[in-house]
Amino acid sequence: MPNIALVCGSFHRAEIERMLTWAREEAALHQLEVVDVVWVPGAMEVPLAVDRLLNDEEIDGVACFGIIEKGQTQHGLAMGQAVIKTIIELQLVHEKPVGLGIIGPGAETEHIEPRLEPHARAAVAAVSSMLQ
Repeated sequence: MPNIALVCGSFHRAEIERMLTWAREEAALHQLEVVDVVWVPGAMEVPLAVDRLLNDEEIDGVACFGIIEKGQTQHGLAMGQAVIKTIIELQLVHEKPVGLGIIGPGAETEHIEPRLEPHARAAVAAVSSMLQ
């Protein structure tokens, strides 16, 4: 059974805790073992946690979860693009899959709730698909 880890941004902890429930359910459906859950302050810290996990020979893939809301400036958009680009690069460097369950950048309040479960499940399903 492949081992995966989950990286979670704690800025929206209540929502991410719910995503974790669906991510664990999806992992079980795909016969993946969740062996670690790492909490980080926010999306900016996700790539470092992903890199550390992908360096672990026991970890076959990672799924990451967070929410980048729309702000009054372009900060969230710029940060979100940098985070996503780095996650893609980490997949290529480590040759291990990373599922992206980050909602946004640019998420508005009404966009978050309906995306929690689909994003959580899709991130884990993507890892499973790439491990086959």
